[in-house]
Amino acid sequence: MDFNANKAIYLQIAEHVCDHILLGTWQVDDKIPSVRELAIQLEVNPNTVMRTYDLLQQKEIVVNKRGVGFFLTADSIGHVKEYRKATFLEEDLVPFFRNIYLLEISLDELKQPYQAFIERNFKNNKS
Repeated sequence: MDFNANKAIYLQIAEHVCDHILLGTWQVDDKIPSVRELAIQLEVNPNTVMRTYDLLQQKEIVVNKRGVGFFLTADSIGHVKEYRKATFLEEDLVPFFRNIYLLEISLDELKQPYQAFIERNFKNNKS
């Protein structure tokens, strides 16, 4: 995983975990990689992964079953969407709107590139 220097690594790992959930590669009630496994996989310190899992527990996306590991909650998909929407609205939408305003891009001009993006990247993942 390539990390962005402008954002905390634990938050980027949280996005990575959320992507797996939303794309269906990790299923509801499934055991997810242990702190150590994910740290090795992503080549980060286990404390960083633990911080990620703590955040995801607070957001009710994962639950720690003591002695067994971390699992996705029954409503992990809903909680991920709630968390990611809030993050998107707070962090990403303002600069996006600023750019479309400054560049005088109409919403109609965005439709075709958006549809092409969905087709190219997600046509096999979502209906």
